[in-house]
Amino acid sequence: MTAKEAIERLNDLELKEFAYGHAMGILSYDDETVAPKGSRIPRGKTMGVLSELSYKLSTGDEARAVLDGLMEHYDELSEEDKRRADLREKKMRELRAIPVEEYVAYSELLNDASNVWREAKNASDYKLFEPYLGKIIETQKRFAGLVRPDMDPYDYCLDQYEEGLTKEKCESFFGALRARIVPLLEKIKAVGPVDTSFLSTPFPVSAQRELTAKLMEIQRLPRDNCIVGEVEHPFTTGFSKHDVRITTHYFEDNFLSSMYSVIHEGGHALYDLHSDDRFCFTSLEGGVSMGVHESQSRFYENIIGRSREFVGLVYPDLIRLCPKLAAHSVEELWRAANAACPSLIRTEADELTYPLHIMVRYEMEKAMIEGEAKTSELPEMWNALYKEYLGIDVPDDKSGILQDSHWSGGGIGYFPSYALGSAYGAQLLHKMREDFDVAEAVRQNELVKVNHWLEDKIWKYGSLYKPAELMEKAFGGPFDPTFYTDYLERKFTEVYGL
Repeated sequence: MTAKEAIERLNDLELKEFAYGHAMGILSYDDETVAPKGSRIPRGKTMGVLSELSYKLSTGDEARAVLDGLMEHYDELSEEDKRRADLREKKMRELRAIPVEEYVAYSELLNDASNVWREAKNASDYKLFEPYLGKIIETQKRFAGLVRPDMDPYDYCLDQYEEGLTKEKCESFFGALRARIVPLLEKIKAVGPVDTSFLSTPFPVSAQRELTAKLMEIQRLPRDNCIVGEVEHPFTTGFSKHDVRITTHYFEDNFLSSMYSVIHEGGHALYDLHSDDRFCFTSLEGGVSMGVHESQSRFYENIIGRSREFVGLVYPDLIRLCPKLAAHSVEELWRAANAACPSLIRTEADELTYPLHIMVRYEMEKAMIEGEAKTSELPEMWNALYKEYLGIDVPDDKSGILQDSHWSGGGIGYFPSYALGSAYGAQLLHKMREDFDVAEAVRQNELVKVNHWLEDKIWKYGSLYKPAELMEKAFGGPFDPTFYTDYLERKFTEVYGL
């Protein structure tokens, strides 16, 4: 097999893998958005069949022959084809380590777990979900042992979402955040609270849907390639650069919840929509890691979306759609949108205390994987950590251990990516400001300038580079969490007049 033949066969293989992934992704999106409750049974069977076919495709004789051909001619390959070969080798190694029957069973388990989690959350009854979480934890530990017996099991989980991330790096990162965030929060508490009472002003859902359309227009999200659905827990699914689905949840008495979830998910969507065309239907299409992905979503949600300039930009539409808000100024709205106060729900948390919510989940995940707590003890552990980290009493399972969907989907190791992404975003802002006036671009509704910069530095590369390599290229140097803690101190000093 020549190098050219290997690449042609790789293209064909990856297109087929894309097709299976696309089909399973559509089923999952349908499940989360509009599928009837009873569809769980046939969907589980379909997912099982498709996941088995996908597994066999990616580990079969043709896949092995393609990988052998790529490795035989590795030195002749282009930069992008070497990266595809490396990703192929990693995928092959991981999948071949897992017996096909266990791979299929896990796919079916996650389908069931997702549905049971929703039932358990609605009933605020962790015991309904506990058996499924226990099976997910045990499967994750088994897969880690099969795939990387030389690696710490939780490091393996972290690496699935942010290649190269480890417990050691997390401990250092979270320690640096805690050292600056906790004292800053104490200063804020001494000043007194910002008035946020008017944020519960009734805002009709129909008007919020219109606001969503306006926000997508401001972010320059192409509606021919990006739609919005309504779900319990907002998420984004990027099938390809031609088809990305975002979701939100509307609360009539909390319009900022949907407003910022749309901006957040819009950041994810922009990343997936702007991979270079030559990466379409290959392993290089789409975001490289969840940390980098979260850097884009949280950059848009917090750094752009909660800026004074952005609040001023959307203010006319807010008061048009909800006239009662006109009783409050842009300045009042900006301060309210940035109020810092320990709270119960991660997705509603302010920018300053948000990392503390992530630290709780990080500690929980370590305990799960390392066997430091039984599944029956996890709600108690969750509640204790919320009291320790945020000073919050957790009233029930729904607003406690069941508030997030991630673990029901097998996403153990995902949560640290949120905090890491926030820190990436602050360093990107520092670098972006060297090239143009970011605040003025937002004020003038010229977010296209922000998008073009991010496309040039991040989006167009898809998964061509490893996460750390991509971010260092964008930063012009190594990652440094000090940019994030400095950003938080500057911003909240301004909000609270410290």
